[in-house]
Amino acid sequence: MAYRQHLVNRDMEALHLFLDRHFKGPKYTIGKLYVDGEFFCDTMEDVDRGLTADMTESEIASKKVYGKTAIPRGTYSVTLNVKSPKYSQRAQYSFCDGFLPRLVGVPGFDGILIHIGNYPEDTDGCILVGRNTVVGAVMQSTETFKKLYSLLKYASDSGRGIQIHIE
Repeated sequence: MAYRQHLVNRDMEALHLFLDRHFKGPKYTIGKLYVDGEFFCDTMEDVDRGLTADMTESEIASKKVYGKTAIPRGTYSVTLNVKSPKYSQRAQYSFCDGFLPRLVGVPGFDGILIHIGNYPEDTDGCILVGRNTVVGAVMQSTETFKKLYSLLKYASDSGRGIQIHIE
């Protein structure tokens, strides 16, 4: 947790997200997401296969199972400037016109988003947000996502960068 506080103190020009993976199961990973050092929500990802951002692309490829692997631990920029072809036509994303938070520069992965979903089969490598009140799921995902998006959009519109550190 000291690293999380270090991120907050280091650079107030950027909004800092910190994802602390605390349950690593055989079918999914549960984490806690902090925004500028404050707990915000729970997360669900695919299986953590021990990947890190400093691994080579070939090391990552040798361990990655497409659509069933959590992204490498590391720090990434987040942008709201790319419209998701997959989600832009879905009603629950009409409020943001399909411009979902996208992690930039994830080695061995492309199109990694933070989005709405409840179960491991909804992740496909992405990060789901909600409340982990049911084993194997995150609930209240739509409401949680809209609140998170509002914070990210405000930061982006204010000229602040957005970073996420995954541990």
